[in-house]
Amino acid sequence: MNAGVLEVLLVNAKGIKHTNLVGTPSYYVVIECGTQSQRSKVSSGKHEKPWWNEKFIFDLSTFDCKNSTHLNLKCRIMDTRLFTNGGFVGEAEIYIGGIISEGNERGYIEIKPSAYNVVLEDDTYKGQIKIGFKFFAKKEKYVIEKGEFIAEEKKEPSHSICGSIWRIPWWKIFSNWFRIEGG
Repeated sequence: MNAGVLEVLLVNAKGIKHTNLVGTPSYYVVIECGTQSQRSKVSSGKHEKPWWNEKFIFDLSTFDCKNSTHLNLKCRIMDTRLFTNGGFVGEAEIYIGGIISEGNERGYIEIKPSAYNVVLEDDTYKGQIKIGFKFFAKKEKYVIEKGEFIAEEKKEPSHSICGSIWRIPWWKIFSNWFRIEGG
């Protein structure tokens, strides 16, 4: 198995536990994959449906990919309010060994964002968090794919016909008109 790149798309959450006694909560997510850990920005949106819409990149070593049967992605939802009853809200633990093993076989795999249950401290469920995945079996393929994507974004925007007419030199328009009129 090769080393690979796991791209995690953190979309949103809904129905999660409201931890603040007063005010609107502000959530962030701590994402752990193996020994790596990353933190999201603070959510936008209302309490009922906080939004992040943020991507995270995890470089997985050959060792991680070989031992993917034990690899989980842990998403801990946290509340930024420390003065009230803030802190830990809940977490979702997602088995990603299947994604990595199939991604290694195919070279690439994409899992559209899906909802995963949020587990509270007392092992009950409350709410869901929506997460998507992409796995590239080779880091080089990931870099090339992202390079092509960036190149596509920088393309010249298409212009309307009216905008194109204004860029035609006037002498070309009038020379053709005089040629038609003159004979």
